[in-house]
Amino acid sequence: MIPAAGEPEAAPWSVRPLADVVADLLARAGRPVGRPAVVAVDGRSAGGKSTLTGRIADAVPGSVVVHTDDVAWWESFFGWDALLAAGVLEPARAGLPVAFRPPAWDARGRSGAIEVPVGASLLLVEGVGASRRALTPLLDAAVWVQSDATRARDRGIARDLAERPDPAEAARFWDEWESAESPFLAHERPWERADVVVCGTPALPHDPLLEVVVGRRLT
Repeated sequence: MIPAAGEPEAAPWSVRPLADVVADLLARAGRPVGRPAVVAVDGRSAGGKSTLTGRIADAVPGSVVVHTDDVAWWESFFGWDALLAAGVLEPARAGLPVAFRPPAWDARGRSGAIEVPVGASLLLVEGVGASRRALTPLLDAAVWVQSDATRARDRGIARDLAERPDPAEAARFWDEWESAESPFLAHERPWERADVVVCGTPALPHDPLLEVVVGRRLT
């Protein structure tokens, strides 16, 4: 494991049951009454955030997942925090139903809405920058998904090739994204605020359905 420059590795790594990690995370979130617990799943692009988020959601009945990519659609890479706060997190924490359409959705004719129903038990906010400082007061807990920088890049380019079949174009887009992501995360250092650190590119043998590889907290 070689994380991106400036990010300390969370070693030593160990294998833990997913159920135990989820229980610890919910305990840190405090199980609030009348609203969902709000947990951010943060990490670098293509580092394993979406996979982990899906596994947590499957383990907790009544979970809802909000992807920051949906809030950021046709916004700047990282200039969407006020939209997420006002449109999703603040009403959800007040126990209100959420059916949020970011301005770009209306402007560009995207259908649907970002929804969080009343009665949801857990709101998982997944994406790069989900646990940024500006959102910390609206979160109950945070996860940092640490990834090997080279493996994440390979994953990301392979993923983008599905939409950009030109390898040079896919690599160019990755580099453009990384040129914004790297300084943003270097400034924010979200791993220092994470309650749990999970490896998104694990080398330790484990059952990917029932176990996760976790490291030390980086506070």
